[in-house]
Amino acid sequence: MTTPSNLQRTSAGGILVAIGIVFGDIGTSPLYTISAVVGDRIIDRSLAFGALSAVFWTLTFLTTLKYVAITLRADNRGEGGILALYALVRRRARWLVFPAIIGAAALFADGLITPSISVSSAVEGLRIISPSMPTLPLVLGILVALFAVQQFGTDKVGRAFGPIMLAWFGFIGAVGVLSLARHPEILAALDPRHAYWLITEHPHGFWILGGVFLCTTGAEALYADLGHCGRGNIRTGWAIVKLCVLLSYAGQCAWLLDHVGSRLPERPFYAIVPPPLLPLAIAIATVATIIASQALISGSYTLVNEAMQLGLWFRTKVKYPTFIRGQLYIPRVNWALMIGCIAVVLYFQDSTRMEAAYGLAITVTMLMTSLLVVQYLRQKNVAIPLVIAIAAVFVAIEVSFLVSNLAKLFEGGWFTMLVGGMVALVMYIVFRSKEIRSSLTEMVPLDVFVPVLEQLSRDESVPKFATHLVYLTASSDPRQVEQIAIDSIIRRSPKRANIYWFVNVNTVDEPYRMTYNVEILDRLRRAGPSDIDVVFVRFNLGFRIEPRLNIMFRHVVEDMVRRKEIDIASRYRSLERLNQTGDFRFVIFQRFLSYDNELPPRERLILNAYYFLSHRLAASAEEYYGLDTSNVVIEKVPLVVMPPRRLPLVREERSLLDSSEQSLAMSETERTQ
Repeated sequence: MTTPSNLQRTSAGGILVAIGIVFGDIGTSPLYTISAVVGDRIIDRSLAFGALSAVFWTLTFLTTLKYVAITLRADNRGEGGILALYALVRRRARWLVFPAIIGAAALFADGLITPSISVSSAVEGLRIISPSMPTLPLVLGILVALFAVQQFGTDKVGRAFGPIMLAWFGFIGAVGVLSLARHPEILAALDPRHAYWLITEHPHGFWILGGVFLCTTGAEALYADLGHCGRGNIRTGWAIVKLCVLLSYAGQCAWLLDHVGSRLPERPFYAIVPPPLLPLAIAIATVATIIASQALISGSYTLVNEAMQLGLWFRTKVKYPTFIRGQLYIPRVNWALMIGCIAVVLYFQDSTRMEAAYGLAITVTMLMTSLLVVQYLRQKNVAIPLVIAIAAVFVAIEVSFLVSNLAKLFEGGWFTMLVGGMVALVMYIVFRSKEIRSSLTEMVPLDVFVPVLEQLSRDESVPKFATHLVYLTASSDPRQVEQIAIDSIIRRSPKRANIYWFVNVNTVDEPYRMTYNVEILDRLRRAGPSDIDVVFVRFNLGFRIEPRLNIMFRHVVEDMVRRKEIDIASRYRSLERLNQTGDFRFVIFQRFLSYDNELPPRERLILNAYYFLSHRLAASAEEYYGLDTSNVVIEKVPLVVMPPRRLPLVREERSLLDSSEQSLAMSETERTQ
């Protein structure tokens, strides 16, 4: 298994993998960025030079400096991404959860538009060959096929990503050089003054930044894929990729110089391709966009999985279709993304209209990442003046892009902002409801009840519930458990067992940690296995690890048997001589909001929304934890928040018998009348 330390080693193979996985989104941006910058404007020299200059310095400041040089240092045991960054700094302040939620939600919303615009812009190249060709059915077919194959894993296809994307970058770089050779003077655009003149002097120049921003939309995915490829491989791969995409942009802007005084006649990307190579360009562009979409879809799975482990999303079933570390599949997320992408394609119809919806959400993600990076730098004791300077530069640039992208709000940007806002709202509801429920969970000292459990276990007047009784607990401290667990065993319906287990899943900031601790709390235990035990097990799992409790718990039990710490043989007298393993039963609590409470309006709204959504979005506890449902007992427990004040109900002292006689007398009088 690849370890984080191995991932940091730079090698030719690692660079090739990075080129195939990391740069798909940012590497297919040349398909649509320049056409988005020009739009329906009249082409002039200042627009051509300014566009290339703005693209170059955007890639330099945001992608190279912010992400490649600085943000890649903020790795969480080799893992990257906005939630991995949040896991690193979340203990500094509670409010940091808000930029994490907003950034993650905006990134997820971006996952709807990226596959749609990438595949559409590539396939629409067919219109150059046949203007009347309907490309929409082909785009939809590719997207449906792309999402349908996710359930089988992509390990075999993934091996070819590197060579294919390397061929893609080589192709766009070479074609760019051919066009650049006609107008080499366009390279003067590397002077940042051309970008400044474009923004300040060109008519409505500031709003052109919304199109320019599309060149760096894949930078956030670059950081998120840190764990797959390693810092050194990404940095070296970016040097190659940046050169190729800049050559493509330079070639397209050189082509603009041939069309000064006119509007954009066709997409510059395909316009600079020699006609004999056009079918090849369309084919390789389509494959490249599929690869870019695949990387983003996989990133969405990782994002949701991390959100679950960090308590920012509902429990959702996660599957692992291959043995490759970090590759996972979440069915509900997959089909939701597919439906969303289909809706985007059907609504916008054309990639040029999708450009209006693209970029706005990701600027929000980048801005939130900057806030978290500042906290990370402070945590690493970087000099405050330097931190302020870094924050000022990046926040100023990103706020400028955000404001310019707001011009797209009513042209399509509302779509991704609406999706991102809905996802952020759900994440906040999950986070805040967890806080409320945790504050209302009453804990009791477990060791105080151990003697009671021992007496219950020996009380043969109580029918045996199971040999091994297992409770899932939210407490990570073996000295205490929830009051409802003790009530379930002792008060609600006495449950006699030989061994009482309390199992906790503790999510830690290390992405792939898998360890556990065991405490045997039997006070009367002397040496060797006893007939009655109370055992507390805490699993310490990283935020990228699926809590597969059925397998993990079995491993713990087998290990304790090998160490001769417990005896799991059946304790039923008729079965003892058969040397059978005792039965295990898991008890899971299903909380619901009791009607007998008085909540403040805000908390009532949050908890009602949480339970409403959880019934529709969350997987059951047994499904999420991978438990055998035949061994699971579900107990419904009311969540009573601030019980209502004592009712003004007064007992009447007169006899019920007297009241009854009086009632009968009145009835007789009424009949007489």
